Amino acid sequence: MFIAVCKWVSIGLQCVVEVQVLHAGNTNKNAFKALITAEYTGVNVELVKNFEMGVTNKTPEFLKMNPIGKVPVLETPDGPIFESNAIARYVARLKADNPLLGSSLIDSAHIEQWIDFSSLEIDTNILRWFIPRVGFAVYLPQAEEAAIASLKRALAALNTHLASNTYLVGHSVTLADIIMTCNLTLGFSRILTKSFTSEFPHVERYFWTMVNIPNFRKILGEIKQAESVPPVQSAKKPTQSKEPAKPKAQAEPKKEAAKETAKPKVEDAGEEEAPKPKPKNPLDLLPPSKMILDEWKRLYSNTKTNFREVAIKAEDVNLSRSEIFIVCGFWDMYDPEGYSLWFCDYKYNDENTVSFVTLNKVGGFLQRMDLARKYAFGKMLVIGSEPPFKVKGLWLFRGQVIPQFIMYECYDMELYDWKKVDINDEAQKERVSQMIEDHEPFEGEALLDAKCFK
Repeated sequence: MFIAVCKWVSIGLQCVVEVQVLHAGNTNKNAFKALITAEYTGVNVELVKNFEMGVTNKTPEFLKMNPIGKVPVLETPDGPIFESNAIARYVARLKADNPLLGSSLIDSAHIEQWIDFSSLEIDTNILRWFIPRVGFAVYLPQAEEAAIASLKRALAALNTHLASNTYLVGHSVTLADIIMTCNLTLGFSRILTKSFTSEFPHVERYFWTMVNIPNFRKILGEIKQAESVPPVQSAKKPTQSKEPAKPKAQAEPKKEAAKETAKPKVEDAGEEEAPKPKPKNPLDLLPPSKMILDEWKRLYSNTKTNFREVAIKAEDVNLSRSEIFIVCGFWDMYDPEGYSLWFCDYKYNDENTVSFVTLNKVGGFLQRMDLARKYAFGKMLVIGSEPPFKVKGLWLFRGQVIPQFIMYECYDMELYDWKKVDINDEAQKERVSQMIEDHEPFEGEALLDAKCFK
């Protein structure tokens, strides 16, 4: 791609035009960052001819510009620039006082913040998921699971920000939006299916809005969302014949090469091989508990009225033999050695001034806790008849501490103060019972809503 910056130098009637060349292929999403930026700066851009990835970027001339051979690289009269974000910044700065870079010091800082977030949290994790599946890296189920969890965490944070913002910074497109959109384009078009992105509706709205802005659409073209996650491909050489003809004596070296080629087949057979067992969650290695979490959840779900009598006090009721487990209430089922109870209180209740925003905040938290469904049960109460609303919760977790993988993956956890329930304290025990049954008034106030995680 050519980024032409005209410097008119008077030499009689002659003019000299200095041309800067962007070396990259015509489908490289990192090159699109500079290309879209150029549309906003008014810089003339043309595709470089005959660029072949894997060939052009391995030449001595290219390696002088970027020693590790990555694209894109911008060749300027003052020397080359590599790294796509740096190139995009440079192109943006070719226009004086460019609004893409922010109109104030704090806006500029926020633009840089979202550029870093886009690169480190969004792009990195999309690539960690996508690249092994298409055969350009070793596929490891555990690594993929970690990448998806980290990507969901990042998209959830982005979704929260976009719930009240059209653009990442301010009220118009900035360089942060250009870079974020380019990074999301690979994900949406290759691996992020509708069933995956529907969990993040504000991110969806943002992405489809951005890619249909004329300056974006001109470069990106029409984007179609991936319909399925790519199947795992083998990162290997073509397989050998299952029953090769017996080689002649002089072909012995080839026979050894065939054996070497065949070895990865066991690892790389992909979907044809039986799936490898997933590594066990540390919570699965704890001693067995007498409390069967699914039985408690089933009891809770099946109890529609008189919850305290049936589930809390476990008073004797006439039930069929097939339903006899219901005579056990929560406190009969609870195993204080295998599970622990925790109160949580939102740290910033003074900010909860709009009811539907507060309810959405709690709903998003429960959605992001989905990774803990096998090991947890929770109740979240939104309290108060007028703002500011209070958010308080009760959680049952497997083990004696809050699981580390939940603390790490669900960023909302740090927005709450957590206190372990002392079941020997009758007042705390009664508070647990009231939260489970949605007792109203709760601590003297009306309930706006009560949500359950089960």
